[in-house]
Amino acid sequence: MRRGLRVPMDDGVELLADLHLPVGAAEPRLPTVVVRSPYGRHGSLTHAPALAGAGFTVLVQSCRGTGGSGGRFRPQLDEQRDGMATHRWVRRQPWFTGTVATYGESYLGYTQWAVAGRMCRDDPGNAPDALCLNVTMADFGAVTWNRGAFSLAGSLGWSRRMALRGMRGALVRAWLARRPDRKLAEAFDVLPLSHGDTAVAGHPIAWYQDWLAHEKLTDDYWTRQSHTASVPDVTAPVYLATGWYDIFLPWQLRNYAQLAAAGRPPRLTIGPWDHGSEQSPFLAESIAFLKEHFAGAPATRPAPVRAFLTGAQRWHDLPAWPPPGTAARRWYLHPRGRLDVAVPNGGSTGYTYDPDRPTPALGGPGLAAGPVDNRAHERRADVAVFRSPPLGHAVVLAGEPIARVRFRSTAASADVFIRICDVHPDGRSMSVCDGIRRVGGVGTAATDPRPDADGFVELEVPLWPAFHRFAAGHRVGVQVSSGAHPRYARNPGSGAPAATAATTVRAHQEISHGGAHPSRLDLPVWT
Repeated sequence: MRRGLRVPMDDGVELLADLHLPVGAAEPRLPTVVVRSPYGRHGSLTHAPALAGAGFTVLVQSCRGTGGSGGRFRPQLDEQRDGMATHRWVRRQPWFTGTVATYGESYLGYTQWAVAGRMCRDDPGNAPDALCLNVTMADFGAVTWNRGAFSLAGSLGWSRRMALRGMRGALVRAWLARRPDRKLAEAFDVLPLSHGDTAVAGHPIAWYQDWLAHEKLTDDYWTRQSHTASVPDVTAPVYLATGWYDIFLPWQLRNYAQLAAAGRPPRLTIGPWDHGSEQSPFLAESIAFLKEHFAGAPATRPAPVRAFLTGAQRWHDLPAWPPPGTAARRWYLHPRGRLDVAVPNGGSTGYTYDPDRPTPALGGPGLAAGPVDNRAHERRADVAVFRSPPLGHAVVLAGEPIARVRFRSTAASADVFIRICDVHPDGRSMSVCDGIRRVGGVGTAATDPRPDADGFVELEVPLWPAFHRFAAGHRVGVQVSSGAHPRYARNPGSGAPAATAATTVRAHQEISHGGAHPSRLDLPVWT
């Protein structure tokens, strides 16, 4: 190892990096692997020792303002310019092996998307020659404000952890990380939201304030750090890995679809994992992927896509995602909690949402996530539940379900949260996937549908992608509620900016089963 290499950026700031060199004779055809991280250079997240042990030359760099690197850390904002400068610098070094691959997960994956498309288009001679991306996406704004709802637990929790990284002493940080974070739990309930960072860290956190101040994803703050538009410009081979319970799953699969539409489908693995899972084969599959492309190693996959079918607990090798043969099947929400393929005759279902006692989050994507039994949750008065008859044969869900709900609220702003569950014969109601959509918010004003003559709006709510088998005799369950706090910050109901809203409005919500387009769910079914 060579520690503390100083890599100059275009503005003169130097970023620190460590170089891992394989012991003995290196395989000359293998690429130099570049890993850029805000979490330090010595943790297990970089996988640098294992990559070097497999024969790769590996450079691990601390992002600006982290791990001793110069400058100020501004999440996402500087990764493109710093990443491009780093790639140019790597190719001038005497230890450079002739090609470059990028590697990493979560934020480490975002740093790859930040440079790849732009450099492939504008600077192909210095662009990465392959990308290995795990549980990540090209636009963190979209997950921060998911269809108008603020991802409170993830955003404030991550900001809290990054603040802890600034504390002196690894033992202090480790001790705090093992304890229940009571201060964070209390901060989730603070209103206005702009006071939450002070409650948890003792001071405002600059980027957290920026996130809250920009509810509109069309703001320049977000558009200049989004790299979704440049994904189709990536010409290098790409390997993607993700999990059905990962926080970035929908967007990562849309990035896959962008490259597939451009004629360059990536290799893809989707397993029964959450964002922090240690079961993902990302490291081993990345090494195999890179050795196939650069060293002529034999292929290790019979098909480009490998996906785990939940409910059946088995893997499938597929030519593409979603798999060929998938078609939408429409199910309607009926009065008295029925879910059926028949069109309803009218009526409505109502419930009351109280932001002072918000509907709690139960399960869903995240760290240590997976299917959760919703039986007790479904007995809440602020959760409307719909169930199909027992299925006469197995049904396989494969893709991104879309709910279209005719909805109205007595509040100026409201959220619609939809969850699909697999209802077992013994009564268990196990979560499969879910999604949220806000109406009447600052960030949704430009896309909110107009109310009809009865005050209903038809809201389209894409749910998390899924690959799940509902067994014969099971039932499809659907929940409709108005929140999942603190996974998403509760909607106060006033329509005021989320950062400053402190007044709450108790609201009556109503789901219509009539009209030209009754409330329904389009399920992508694989046959």
